[in-house]
Amino acid sequence: MAATTRLWCEHALLPGGPAERVSIDVADGRVVSVAAGVDPAVGAQRRNGVTMPGAANAHSHAFHRALRHRSQTGHGSFWTWREQMYDVAAALDPERYHRLARAVFGEMVLSGYTVVGEFNYVHHRPGGAPYADPNAMTEALTQAASDAGIRITLLDTVYLHGGLADDGYLALFGRQRRFGDASIEAWAERVAALAPDPRRLVGAAIHSVRAVDPAAITAVARWTAAAGAPLHAHVSEQPAENDQCLAAHGCTPVELLARSGALAANFTAVHATHLNDSDITLLGAAGASVCLCPTTERDLGDGVGPARRLTDAGAVLTIGSDSHAVIDPFEEARAIELDERLVGGQRGTFDTVELTATMTAGHRSLGWHDVGSIAVGQRADLVTVALDSTRTAGSQPGAVSEAVVFSAAAADVTHVMIDGVSVVENGRHDRVDVAAELAAAIREIVGHVSA
Repeated sequence: MAATTRLWCEHALLPGGPAERVSIDVADGRVVSVAAGVDPAVGAQRRNGVTMPGAANAHSHAFHRALRHRSQTGHGSFWTWREQMYDVAAALDPERYHRLARAVFGEMVLSGYTVVGEFNYVHHRPGGAPYADPNAMTEALTQAASDAGIRITLLDTVYLHGGLADDGYLALFGRQRRFGDASIEAWAERVAALAPDPRRLVGAAIHSVRAVDPAAITAVARWTAAAGAPLHAHVSEQPAENDQCLAAHGCTPVELLARSGALAANFTAVHATHLNDSDITLLGAAGASVCLCPTTERDLGDGVGPARRLTDAGAVLTIGSDSHAVIDPFEEARAIELDERLVGGQRGTFDTVELTATMTAGHRSLGWHDVGSIAVGQRADLVTVALDSTRTAGSQPGAVSEAVVFSAAAADVTHVMIDGVSVVENGRHDRVDVAAELAAAIREIVGHVSA
């Protein structure tokens, strides 16, 4: 048996609620004992502040990180931002993507994320020709996650069409061509060629009802059901998507997904910003997850989704950093409540128990069912947050959850353990010089875009 690592935590968020003076023993990557109200044992590693389960980033497009500072001038909308996104995507190759993603995943770890769901649709060469290894981009992302020490679910994305018109689907055009496989059968064949790899799980994603037709939605839903894999999709991010779906199919995107067999407990609707009552009922009845990405949704002007109504209907809320306008799970979680306050004029729509749950619920939606709480038998994903920073100073012992959700930021993360392995110590990633690698990778990609 592997040696036991013993942590002693000033505070910890346990399944029963916050606790003080908590001893946590870790062996073979898992929690083997938890005891509250104890003094530190000899040799225990002290964790001041509050230790909590690692957060799950249920929706990421790693390459969007290169846009963070480049898309903030002038007027526009989601659709004009998308043109800039296409430019960055066109500059990627497996080597560049590995370097960028390694740094982006490192930034996630520093912020307290311990798993990422990478919604990857950049599959082929510019122009659409496959690489010699048709899954070269997936392998680059897998290696990047391994380098950064984060657990990953690769959500291999089906992207077959260039848009949706009243009379049917449009062909992929220009810079979209590298996103698409020739058919749903070609997508399945490519994914089947992925070698088993203990460093990742593989799931599937439907890019959107604009890019995937109903027959293909049914096929990928059956694939995930047979594989026991997660299935994600962008859903109703923009009113224009709803209008196009209604004109072409006579229903909303959620209704189309339901008709096509996609809605189930393994399904995650990403964004779900512009829903009607029937959509909310369908998602809740399916026990589906809904991944809210508030920092991206506000950055792109998408709007505010009906978070409380989704939860009340039975859907499970998760969070994602999506375009990486911000990488900060605390900001994503509290934004769910703060956005509800702006829309409804009422405080306290979500309590801190519900909001901290959104930070860990993404593990399930990404196919990891043995992680997300500090309990015996769970994977040892442990994140420690300082309670003496300029943001959290003055926190009261009985309100550490409130301090974490409503005051803390990514910069307050001091220690991160993933699968029992220490990755961040005293606020520093032990494998990646994140700031330097981000700067170098983005400079290279932006230079290629400008060339």
